[in-house]
Amino acid sequence: MRILLVEDEARMAQAIKRGLRGAAYAVDVARDGEDALYQASINQYDAVILDVMIPKRDGFEVCRELRAQGSRIPVLMLTARDAVEDRIGGLDTGADDYLTKPFEFGELLARLRALLRRGQELRPTIITVGDLEIDTRGQRVRRKGQLIELTTKEYTLLEYLARNAGKVVGREEISEHVWDDTFDPFSKLIEVYINRLRRKVDEPFGTPLIYTRRGAGYELRVPSEDGSEDV
Repeated sequence: MRILLVEDEARMAQAIKRGLRGAAYAVDVARDGEDALYQASINQYDAVILDVMIPKRDGFEVCRELRAQGSRIPVLMLTARDAVEDRIGGLDTGADDYLTKPFEFGELLARLRALLRRGQELRPTIITVGDLEIDTRGQRVRRKGQLIELTTKEYTLLEYLARNAGKVVGREEISEHVWDDTFDPFSKLIEVYINRLRRKVDEPFGTPLIYTRRGAGYELRVPSEDGSEDV
């Protein structure tokens, strides 16, 4: 999941970004309204966390413009204001939820998860690829019924591959959706994590599900019957 965080206060932005990354989200940060609209126009996000009091164009304007452009991306507004009129104003511009500062980070995570579920209610919470089962709500992975222990980043990468099962995803796509826009897609780190997944998800079970398409990217799928694969 890739989140756009729009927050001009550096310490707050860093704290939220660190917490979201720890919860397996990829995070881009915009410091003002104009940058937020630009990033939203060139990148695909699963949700926006939007502070109201930001420079150039405030959060109300940003949300209003996103909706005017036809974007239905879930928006969670943050603000130090607690007047009823401000909450109503935020929702009237098209925000999906509203959180008043100061807040507990756990509440922000809970509200974000609820918005993501609402926006993806047609997407399954259980993904199966052959004998591999991924519970996206509990972030648990099993193969042949056996629980597989993964780190946060390993899980995020596997879920992204599973949501695109049968499709070759390139390094740039992976870097954007599993890491963020500051990550170098040519870094060897992607290959390192792919190899870690192979050791945990493939090797103990005999039949590989993760394939490399040389020069193109990686693919998670059930192997073909003729066995002619790139691994």
